Amino acid sequence: MTDENRDERPHEFSEGQGFGEPHEGFDLDPPELRVDPSKVDPVDSRVIADTLDERQIPKDQVDAEQLLDVGLEYIRIQRFEQATEALERAARFTDDEGIEQEAWVNKGSAHAELEEFDEAVGAYREALRIDDDSEHAATAETNLAYALWESGRTELALEHAERAVELDPRFPQAWYNRGFLLLERGLSEDAVNCFDNALRLNYRSPEVLEEKARALEQLGEDDEAEAVLEEAETLRQRAEQRLVDER
Repeated sequence: MTDENRDERPHEFSEGQGFGEPHEGFDLDPPELRVDPSKVDPVDSRVIADTLDERQIPKDQVDAEQLLDVGLEYIRIQRFEQATEALERAARFTDDEGIEQEAWVNKGSAHAELEEFDEAVGAYREALRIDDDSEHAATAETNLAYALWESGRTELALEHAERAVELDPRFPQAWYNRGFLLLERGLSEDAVNCFDNALRLNYRSPEVLEEKARALEQLGEDDEAEAVLEEAETLRQRAEQRLVDER
């Protein structure tokens, strides 16, 4: 399980729940977070982390749900450090366990994008401490499994991947993670079954197909593996073409 092998098999993190279409007039700096220009350079538009704490802003004056949206928007535009800061504050300023849990799950994903896997593990564990059987629990479990694997804790990783599937058997990313970790342990036939479940649940991506092909090769199913790899390459080419067309 080398760093080189990990680089060859990138993993897609779940984006979490609850962030749909952007709000009309959406602003990364909601009114509750306006800063005193006598204390902060007004040119610096990213001062949330330095100014928002319980001593300065009463908890009941902060819209935690809007802060959550701020954090998710930061993730969307790949500003992951700012995302971790906004999401932690969303979790701290809310009395709603659902918002708090979602904030911790997405904070974990932002840390993972920064390859801060120990911090990601901590965020996912905090989400599960709040509620280990909620609508966000399966996402927390499957992402925790991957973060643990990246941290070298492979035995624990598979336990959490199994738990994610138990919580939500219709969560395709959970099946993909479980298959990935089973394949790492040489359980190729079980891994193929997991990848097939992910595909049946419409998680048809080049990554899933490539992992399935790798498992088939280990089972000696070379012809089927080649056909699956061809499909993966076709999907990748289509995705690249869409990017070109959108420019």
